[in-house]
Amino acid sequence: MDFQHILIRQENRVGYLTLNRPEVLNSFNEQMHREIAAILDLWAVSTEIKAIVISGSGKGFCAGQDLRARNKEVISAADYDAGAALEKFYNPLVVKISNMAKPVVAAVNGVAAGAGANLALACDIVVAKQSATFIQSFCKVGLIPDAGGTWNLPHLVGLARAKGLTMLGDKLSAQKALSWGLIWEVYEDDAFDQGVIELAERLAEQPSSSISLIKKALNTASQNTLAEQLQLERELQRIAGQSDNYKEGVAAFIEKRKANFN
Repeated sequence: MDFQHILIRQENRVGYLTLNRPEVLNSFNEQMHREIAAILDLWAVSTEIKAIVISGSGKGFCAGQDLRARNKEVISAADYDAGAALEKFYNPLVVKISNMAKPVVAAVNGVAAGAGANLALACDIVVAKQSATFIQSFCKVGLIPDAGGTWNLPHLVGLARAKGLTMLGDKLSAQKALSWGLIWEVYEDDAFDQGVIELAERLAEQPSSSISLIKKALNTASQNTLAEQLQLERELQRIAGQSDNYKEGVAAFIEKRKANFN
């Protein structure tokens, strides 16, 4: 598949996906959605990829939906359904990232607005440039947060902050996002690219079987009672303990060497 709106590269078992519509701050159109889905499907089953990084080209990470396709005639139609694009594109993308066995890093290099901000929050680890900002801009155009925003935000920062962010639509600095627990790390702008590479390559060195099970356990936790989560840990630990990576990890510990995980 030839890609028009994303850039891809693979290095040291990491797949780098760069949204590439810088003239519109990498906002989504249907073609970009299709390209992202296609490469994520490919990398999900690739034995050469152990971690994935999503970032943006130019000054922005992603500004959400490209509203140029939502002109007055389109949105004034009696049968216009603003939720249709969610059902067709955004919801499957969020679910795809959540269900993927491999860790997905959002490397927020600039403004992340609307569905672009919530795409980042759907990833497993979010890091940002010092100059980056997060904006729940939906209320500015008369919509509600989507792409998982109404689920992720309360879980990450609590209901009070989630309501403030979504009802006011104010910019949230990367530093404040870090202090609120919304993201994992902030890098100085000139150290961002190297910081992202080092993080991604560390993830790629981890035992893939363990990372997959950790992701499953954490993503399921909020739906379970404590008793149910304890039972899930018991079942997943059984699986982890039967893996080659567990055998390698124990052997490396005993032999005082670095483990070589698959």
